[in-house]
Amino acid sequence: MSAKDVFHEVVKKALQKDGWQITHDPLSISVGGVNLSIDLAAEKLIAAEKEGEKIAVEIKSFLERSSAISEFHTALGQFINYRGALRRRQPDRVLYLAVPLTTYKTFFSLDFPRDMIEENQVKMIIYDVENEVIAEWIN
Repeated sequence: MSAKDVFHEVVKKALQKDGWQITHDPLSISVGGVNLSIDLAAEKLIAAEKEGEKIAVEIKSFLERSSAISEFHTALGQFINYRGALRRRQPDRVLYLAVPLTTYKTFFSLDFPRDMIEENQVKMIIYDVENEVIAEWIN
């Protein structure tokens, strides 16, 4: 199993532990003549409101420290494109970029990645690979 597959399952399990029901694996969207595939989609029932929260999650591993900036370029571009597609096709679904806790503490603590995340209003899920849990939600 590849590293991407391992982290895909880690995030999926972590979301389920957090009370989310996986509804699409992957979530496919057609918009403007192109087909996109976002890693996961999930829903969570809010008992008080009797309405569901809907999210989509793009999972990134950032395994190679030497190419973290390259993977970041790809991840940010995908995030922006996927968010635009969701706004057009599923505006009630919120997109998150999922990254490992270790990467968040190292690469995402650097000024440039942190500034780009803020500037582009990227919502994030920080996941703990070892414990298969969500460590933090960043809105």
